[in-house]
Amino acid sequence: MRKSPSLWASVMLIGVLLLAAGRPALAQSPWRVGTWKTAQTIQPFFYQQFLPGQKLEVFPFTNPADQKMALLAGSLDMCGTTLAHAIHSASRGEPVVVVAALCNKCSALVVQKDSPIQSIKDLAGKKIGYVPGTMHEILLREALTKNGINPNKDVKLVRVDFFDMGLALARGSIDAFLSGEPFPTLAVLQGYGRILAYPYYGGGVGAINAGMLVTKETIDKHPQLVAALVAAHAASTEYLKTHPKQWLQRAATFGTPLKVLEKAAPNMELAWNMDQGFIKRVRALGGRMKALGIISREPDYHKLIDLSFVKGVKLKN
Repeated sequence: MRKSPSLWASVMLIGVLLLAAGRPALAQSPWRVGTWKTAQTIQPFFYQQFLPGQKLEVFPFTNPADQKMALLAGSLDMCGTTLAHAIHSASRGEPVVVVAALCNKCSALVVQKDSPIQSIKDLAGKKIGYVPGTMHEILLREALTKNGINPNKDVKLVRVDFFDMGLALARGSIDAFLSGEPFPTLAVLQGYGRILAYPYYGGGVGAINAGMLVTKETIDKHPQLVAALVAAHAASTEYLKTHPKQWLQRAATFGTPLKVLEKAAPNMELAWNMDQGFIKRVRALGGRMKALGIISREPDYHKLIDLSFVKGVKLKN
């Protein structure tokens, strides 16, 4: 597994220049980044090798709401979040800004292996596990609505943490769940689950999923910090995409068997770049969220998403 000297040397140099341009105090304290311990949100665990001379602490969380709360409290400099949660936060006036993509795809709707449920329409009257405020919740509500099921009346949505969904399904506490990988694939390989559907949107939303979030105050006061973290995020993403074996082997240290991750990999996509098309898809997602009654008003998407930092990343082939 060889690195491209021009690519990684270029990124390292960018990191050095950004740190040198920042306030001296920034490099004296560890930078703090939050993420999930999953294969599709793994990039922050690789940032350090692209931030020479800068101390970094990565904190694992189990849901995007807790990460966002830590960010707003000043306990984190950057964190991962679902784009749905970012929209929801911004719609309430919270000063959050998406500065990079994190991952795409990753979702699946799962039922018990021997369940008589054969289509989404068969979920009427069933108990479905979900995590509020995530892309998975939006995907679930949209999939149910498209199939004539009112998610607020015709099913019982049960809040279950991602790490507990498989056990809840196996025990029969829920009839289905919509979650991110590797939990759907794990349910299949362990013999208690079956993939019912991959509920990605058609039309303008596509398979967008999560991004990296900072506060407006951090951008205003410490833009060099944000630029350096985004550069490290881009470099980590590109490195892992070109070294899939190392990506999945490291992800396996989080507790999921390597064979499960290898099976789930086609349904996971690491990401960092954003453009006007990305904003358009996020806008379409926000429109769906408003139509579903999850938010009462949509945010200003050009304030929510700042493309300047990803535009400033220069990666050479």
